[in-house]
Amino acid sequence: MSRSIERVSTGIEGLDAVLHGGFVAGRSYMLDGPPGAGKTVLATQFLDAAGPDESALFVNLEEDPEDLRTNAAVLGVDVDAIEFLDLSPGPEAFAEEGAYDVFPASDVEREPVVGAIVDRVEEVDPDRVVVDPITQLHYLTSGDYQFRKQAVGLVRYLTDRGATVLYTAQDTGRLPTRELEYIGDGTVYLDASPAGRALRVPKFRGSATLSGEHAFRIDTDGLAVFPELAPGDHARPFESEAVPSGIPEVDELLHGGLERGTVSILSGPTGVGKTTLGTQFAREAAGRGERSVVYLFEETRGTFLTRSEALDIPVDRMIERGTLRVEEVDALDASPQEFAGAVRNEVETHDTSIVMVDGIAGYGLTLQGREEGAVRRLHSLGHYLKNVGVTSILVDETSKVTGEFRATDRNLSYLADNIVFLRHLELQGKLRKAIGVLKKRTSDFERTLREFEMTEDGLRVGEPLTDLQGVLTGTPTVVGGPDPALQPE
Repeated sequence: MSRSIERVSTGIEGLDAVLHGGFVAGRSYMLDGPPGAGKTVLATQFLDAAGPDESALFVNLEEDPEDLRTNAAVLGVDVDAIEFLDLSPGPEAFAEEGAYDVFPASDVEREPVVGAIVDRVEEVDPDRVVVDPITQLHYLTSGDYQFRKQAVGLVRYLTDRGATVLYTAQDTGRLPTRELEYIGDGTVYLDASPAGRALRVPKFRGSATLSGEHAFRIDTDGLAVFPELAPGDHARPFESEAVPSGIPEVDELLHGGLERGTVSILSGPTGVGKTTLGTQFAREAAGRGERSVVYLFEETRGTFLTRSEALDIPVDRMIERGTLRVEEVDALDASPQEFAGAVRNEVETHDTSIVMVDGIAGYGLTLQGREEGAVRRLHSLGHYLKNVGVTSILVDETSKVTGEFRATDRNLSYLADNIVFLRHLELQGKLRKAIGVLKKRTSDFERTLREFEMTEDGLRVGEPLTDLQGVLTGTPTVVGGPDPALQPE
């Protein structure tokens, strides 16, 4: 018979998800990372999450408790119910001579610091304890061996009393934090770099955790964790059916439309109509009472709304009725994990059926140059959306207006079930547009190109351009005489 494991919430929803419910009760965990990464913030929120029948103790060996309270208040963390044991050096320590020696376990009650901890623990009888930082004890011992012995004894003393313990560590070079990992039952590593804040769990005894590099942020609401998306953990049944655009000629090209649970790339140079075409699928979905969301990485919400209305796509009405949400995303402010969490919430809370990301280049900025990470996480997001039956539309801008044809500039074609490309072309001194389908995994498709127009009455798509060759070069030529449909007005 399997033995159930009691969990203790970390007080941070995303971290609880990473740890499959929280820390294991009655065990100890190290919070590791460079200064300023957020270890103390996480530890304080853990204590603040204590329930009404729990008591919490903060043993601070370095930072002044008033500073801790002030910093916690700025982050919206309530510390009123937390007991503090202040063992940080006071101003008088500057003038003191000599040093303390931490005695062996047999003499522990005669050692002032350890004795103070024992007295306070017996007084409070805490369920949750934070020791911040445990590495400070090293300066109160006569050597590495005595420090390790004292650290092990302190942690075991606390857990033997039933407390769940977090202790922070700082890598000083003289005492690498990896020397302390064996003391605890797990390690949570926090890092802060120019690429953003990241959290991982390299060790967690007795339970699995969500693997990967999880993003986190610290703001006025405290520390929030955004887990790495694991698409294989999410699935729901759905009916595979065509999702039409509402433009008969486009749907003919696609033999009915895009299918539910597929990933599509709309590719083409600037100004060719990629976003407008994607929005047309959302418009048709709104007519069926379905909800879509458009995430703008490269355009402002105001510009998107104005242009859509000018092309007779009633996005304002769709937003008002709840069949469309338009979200402007600051690519340099949001991590891929945070964005994936927002998409999951939109899909699972509002039953959204179409998700459009406009565009891929802006999304890639969230990794600040780590393109391979962007592609991997975009693949995970697409995989998740496919598993839950959502139609994904990714807008990808190619760099060349005319000239050599490329489906995408980022080698992302393998991610897509469908690739629809739009192309500028010059014919008889006039700039035109063409649309075609390059790839469709789930069904056949029309292999001709058609003229594509954006007008004040909406999108217009013409008959197949059967009398042109060289369309993909951007400078086509007429075969067998002029095509009346393409004559200038």
